[in-house]
Amino acid sequence: MSELPRKTPVSRRLAAILAADIAGYSALMGADEEATVADLKAHQVVILPMINEYEGRIIDTAGDGILAEFGSVLSAVKCAIAIQKTMAERNATVDSSRRMQFRIGINQGDVVFDDARIYGDGVNIAARLEGIAEPGGICISGKVHAEIVGKIDAITHDLGPQQLKNIANPVRVFRVETLGTSSKGSEGRAQVGHADKPSIAVLPFTNMSGDDEQEFFADGLTEDIITALSQFREFLVISRNSTFVYKGKAVNIQEVAKSLNVQYVLEGSVRRAGDRVRITAQLIDAVTDRHVWAERYDRELKSIFEIQDDVTSAIAATLPGRVEAAAYQRIKRNPTESMAAYELVLAAKVLHHRSRREDNSEALKTIDRALALDANYAHAHAWRGCIIGQSWVHNWCPDRDAAWHTVNTELAIALALDDDDSDVHRVLAALNLARGDHKAAEYHQQRAISLNPNNDLIVVQQGELYTWIGRPQEGIELIRKAMRLNPYHPERFWSHLGRALFVARRYAEATDAFRRISRPDQFHFAFLAACSAMLGDQASAAGHVRSVLALEPKFSVEAYLRTLHYQLDSDREHHREALLRAELPA
Repeated sequence: MSELPRKTPVSRRLAAILAADIAGYSALMGADEEATVADLKAHQVVILPMINEYEGRIIDTAGDGILAEFGSVLSAVKCAIAIQKTMAERNATVDSSRRMQFRIGINQGDVVFDDARIYGDGVNIAARLEGIAEPGGICISGKVHAEIVGKIDAITHDLGPQQLKNIANPVRVFRVETLGTSSKGSEGRAQVGHADKPSIAVLPFTNMSGDDEQEFFADGLTEDIITALSQFREFLVISRNSTFVYKGKAVNIQEVAKSLNVQYVLEGSVRRAGDRVRITAQLIDAVTDRHVWAERYDRELKSIFEIQDDVTSAIAATLPGRVEAAAYQRIKRNPTESMAAYELVLAAKVLHHRSRREDNSEALKTIDRALALDANYAHAHAWRGCIIGQSWVHNWCPDRDAAWHTVNTELAIALALDDDDSDVHRVLAALNLARGDHKAAEYHQQRAISLNPNNDLIVVQQGELYTWIGRPQEGIELIRKAMRLNPYHPERFWSHLGRALFVARRYAEATDAFRRISRPDQFHFAFLAACSAMLGDQASAAGHVRSVLALEPKFSVEAYLRTLHYQLDSDREHHREALLRAELPA
């Protein structure tokens, strides 16, 4: 019996693998083969020796690609950064249509090798990372990231677990961006901010106390604010790993913003004084170098974690409104047909909140422009539904049935595009409440608040819903919480609070809430009339009735009650009794 041939022993080693290729190389070749080959060779003469300089070994240079291995992960990443810096400099004077930009992927793994080549998943993952890198960019695996944290002059952006082609398990991926440059090449370096949505960096809060315990508190507060802001999907929030590079350093805000490619920077400090802690926070628009918002929080030092939660919630709720206000002022100063979809949605929201027929019509035109720029923008579809829903509620639409159908269609599209957009669920909750489906409204409202518990619009709507389903005491607490979350809240929050207090039979407090409204309509006056009647003040009730009829001569109690969303018959009867006691027309 013949002897089976013995398998050749497999040689293995741990290595850092760098894979690179030229983005859009086929298109460049298609445009001009000879010039492309000449350009590639000219770049290789400069780039390939850099691998040796960083103690790497070139494995392959087939076509436009480079495969190299390094004994040190740090050397591989430093080499990649040096390559991208060099290419950015070489491309600075080249026409954009002829620029060559490397995409680089780096992984650390066990490789099988022979005299000429290396093989295995470690190599395959590096190649797949290169495939998802941006032109001029670097993507690294989580293993590589763990080895370089704090050791390179660069920022890393956590892209989370990624399912790479033909790789069985998801790989955690980080994007590397050199300080002072952008991974998108030299064109973007002079610009600050992301085009698609507002971007915010939260710098580590400074401990002014000289107390190690406060150091932990300051860091924890920073991390909590980053996490809370990240729940607002309409903002891009820079990760902790990127911003903590600046911990303990004196910084220039505009330089930080340029390095992180953000529009807004939040900075703050923590100081302990006796049994109190003082926290300051300020938001800076790095584009204009202006303070957008600043606040100071003084708290008793009873429970440091309660303080942390309190301040985190306040900042997370206030900041988006301040960012939106600043962005809208910028739009008004510089109107243009080429606004980003986000800015158009923002402008549409501002128009919608005015609750006037002409503004609603303009809001619809504006949101349609946003969707023309990005048809798959879930947030825009949700707000289109909201705007048309407003026209349906106020009977501003020529065909109410068609409008109602459109509202449902828009929200179905929004939900299909992004089931994790809290605003989509907020609007769906309002829609279902309007059609009397309290159970569906509760589902979407709970989904919205679980996705973003610090959004004042979601919290106040939770309070409204509790009022409608017969739980006004809980509604009052939530509406007041929304007011604390956002000190700049819309005036309509007072109306929501007044309604909840009325349903809770707290008429004097309800009257105080409704009197906070600067331009009351007939419905506000109807509530004031009802409250006065229930308090036994018939003279005041009569005055409010006159105001109702002056604004709406055809007002009737029964027609009005049909527009309300009470789940309990007892709450509806209570409201009917109060309105009739005020002597409003039945």
